[in-house]
Amino acid sequence: MTEASRHGGQPSPPVPRVRLVDVAREAGLSKTTVSAALNGTGRLSPEVREKARETARRMGYRPNATARHLRAGRARLIGYVVGEFAATPWTTFLESPYFARLTGATAAAALRRGYAMVLLPAGTLQSEWADLSLDAVVVADPVADDPVVEALLAAGIPVSTDRSVEGRPGASWVDVDAAGAVREALDHLRGQGAAAPVLVVPDSSTRFHVEAVAAHREWCAAHGLPERVVRVAEPGNGPVVRAVESALTGPGRPDALLVVAEASPPLVLDVARRHGYEVPDDLLVVLFSEDAAAAHTEPPVTTLSLRPEAIAEAGVEQLVEVLEHGRREPAGTLVATRLDVRASSVRSRSDGSPPAGPPP
Repeated sequence: MTEASRHGGQPSPPVPRVRLVDVAREAGLSKTTVSAALNGTGRLSPEVREKARETARRMGYRPNATARHLRAGRARLIGYVVGEFAATPWTTFLESPYFARLTGATAAAALRRGYAMVLLPAGTLQSEWADLSLDAVVVADPVADDPVVEALLAAGIPVSTDRSVEGRPGASWVDVDAAGAVREALDHLRGQGAAAPVLVVPDSSTRFHVEAVAAHREWCAAHGLPERVVRVAEPGNGPVVRAVESALTGPGRPDALLVVAEASPPLVLDVARRHGYEVPDDLLVVLFSEDAAAAHTEPPVTTLSLRPEAIAEAGVEQLVEVLEHGRREPAGTLVATRLDVRASSVRSRSDGSPPAGPPP
């Protein structure tokens, strides 16, 4: 039953907001005394301070946050935008386990510090956010020469984004070692006997993906292996699945698959099976993924995590240092990735023991 139906079809009247003067009248104290008690200021006895606070709790008094923030000269709002998804509907990124976790963790980190997070459309024009009272903005995974980053910095709004802004006034960065992550995954695959790995990566200009492709190229050259890369045209499980199919059915038969483009682990395994691969006996699989399903597939899938919660915490902390403590010098944080090795990338010999080492 709705509120309207309980009141004869009429919505219930709003509950009046308890004002500071109401608390003062109930407690038998002056408005100034109650304000000082609630703010922890003034020379009040413990008894008077507690009486004011208890009365406020009992009456459900909440301070007027808007007025308090205006007095402080700050709206306590942090904007959040995902640059990589500029060409897609602006909430599409929430379908990605990585960006869903990064977004939620950023909101939680901001709220713990007294700030609310405002979602902004990717590829947004300045006219869409110029009238918002944003104290700072997080730009996750910006594309090369991202116009949003440039517009925010030009407007004097503190920004936290990736390492592409290193050293620029008004900007902080949080990034992961993309090259190191790719090398770690490829070294692991080679240690399990892989001699023909293939990389599946988004066709993207973000710093992370550009560095991932470069690291793969250098690794293949260092080990005398052909550079086999399949690019994904756009985000989403469908395009990634099609790219994986292309990688498995193209010239040559790969024995390892490194998927940097985020995709559903069960779907990747299904593609491999449909094309005659047994994982891990015929094909070793490592995904860059935050999808919890990876640990529960058959076989469980090895994943490389970018640790979005750590990225979010570092980014918000940097902005708060600027907003609350006036830090002026540029700051940056490099977050370590984590390789969670599972059965999909561990190949055993016929006697059940692992391979002795990488091929010569």
